[in-house]
Amino acid sequence: MCILGHDADKHPENMTKKRSQKQGLRTWIEIDTQALKNNYDEFRHLIAPKCLLMAVVKSNAYGHSLIDFSRAAENLGVDWLGVDSIVEAASLRKAGLHKSILVLGYTLQDRVENAPKNNISLTVADFPSLRNLKTVNRNGRKLKIHLKIDTGMHRQGFLVSEVPRVIKILKSGSLPVALEGVYTHFSSGKNPAFPSATSDQIKEFRKAIGLLESAGFKIPIKHAAATAGTILFPQSHFDLVRVGIGLQGLWPSKEVRGAFQRKVKLQPVLAWKTIVCQIKNLPKGARIGYDLTEELNRDSKVAVLPIGYWHGFPRALSSIGKVLINSSEAKVLGRVSMDMVSVDVTDVEKIKIGDEVTLIGKNGKLEVSVDDMAGMCSTSNYEIVTRLNPLMKRILI
Repeated sequence: MCILGHDADKHPENMTKKRSQKQGLRTWIEIDTQALKNNYDEFRHLIAPKCLLMAVVKSNAYGHSLIDFSRAAENLGVDWLGVDSIVEAASLRKAGLHKSILVLGYTLQDRVENAPKNNISLTVADFPSLRNLKTVNRNGRKLKIHLKIDTGMHRQGFLVSEVPRVIKILKSGSLPVALEGVYTHFSSGKNPAFPSATSDQIKEFRKAIGLLESAGFKIPIKHAAATAGTILFPQSHFDLVRVGIGLQGLWPSKEVRGAFQRKVKLQPVLAWKTIVCQIKNLPKGARIGYDLTEELNRDSKVAVLPIGYWHGFPRALSSIGKVLINSSEAKVLGRVSMDMVSVDVTDVEKIKIGDEVTLIGKNGKLEVSVDDMAGMCSTSNYEIVTRLNPLMKRILI
């Protein structure tokens, strides 16, 4: 169910539909399409009218549901969809999505011919992949490629010094491909206090573009900026920006958030919920969970939740995490198990089996954000959301 009207959730019929989708579920993820629209509008305002916007939806749309999130983004008007693999791209085409798709990751040789058949553009970032394109059966269709240039990330891509060799291969005529784009990726574009490395990468990227254009290539789409670059470096927008975590309403780094949260109003799209499945009273001194790592310091009421690290609730939150129940905080007790978590609900009023529990998101005036969870786990918000189990139902609201 996708409700796009501003007052949709106030309508009793829509509230009934939303409740009905949760019936029979022990845990689920809610995707707020109004928050997505807000974030889309924020990024549209950051770029020039003619600059294209790619929604990066790789890795199950950063845990937000590849198909559903991509469809919602396409309905809003994004120009491109960015995925990691040809498998993700083919899934989007099979689901009926029509926007241009770029595979950002490596494509196996025996999968390449799926690209022209499904109007999918591929990244080419190394000489073996480039040369192997001559063997692809295109059935009369041109294979559209984007050259990836390594300007300093030193991960995927051709070095600028290798571009003349790339040009020689492309001009040999042995590869009936269409050079649709050229792009790069910033290694440290998430800290506004240290812009020099990104500025140097932009200069290197312009060198690569100059070499290709001097050789007679017309490049329709040049792109460099991801979410942080889109916010911090307007000179890096070129023809297209690639926005992933920002569309999900999450900041690419605390430094970007600190500098720009007053100018760019992002709203988290994802909330993760579960239910209380058991409640028990335990005496002071009782020890909880595997290896009995936590001892109760008072007579306590303990609730069991039917989720664990298999679902994506990090084991690192053992004894330190918190969840929200009935507008109150409940601390994680002991070890997080594969499929169960115990929490202290001694101070939670009127708790009962079946009560909704917020693992990520707002509950009353309280909130557990993805950044909160990432901070407690000493990791990034990217890792938290992309590790949410794809088998959990996503509900668009």
